[in-house]
Amino acid sequence: MGDVFKALADPTRRTILDELTDRDGQTLFELCARLVSIHGLSSSRQAVSQHLDVLESAGLVESKREGRYKFHYINTDPLEPIVERWLRKRGRT
Repeated sequence: MGDVFKALADPTRRTILDELTDRDGQTLFELCARLVSIHGLSSSRQAVSQHLDVLESAGLVESKREGRYKFHYINTDPLEPIVERWLRKRGRT
């Protein structure tokens, strides 16, 4: 769970997850373009790639290579233990 919190601590990584929520299955190029045009973030491709690596290590992003392209998809499964621990317990009391 610590990796998930570390990944979510960075605002750029949260914005990347927002982008993948809005439009899942984006390439690095697409993500970079949307981060600039929609959010005004001017991170380099290398920086966005490193953010994606952190998100992938935490299990929040999965990638799939198709030919020359690598597509990135959001995975919300690692958030389930957090929801179970703090949010669902409130509903039961």
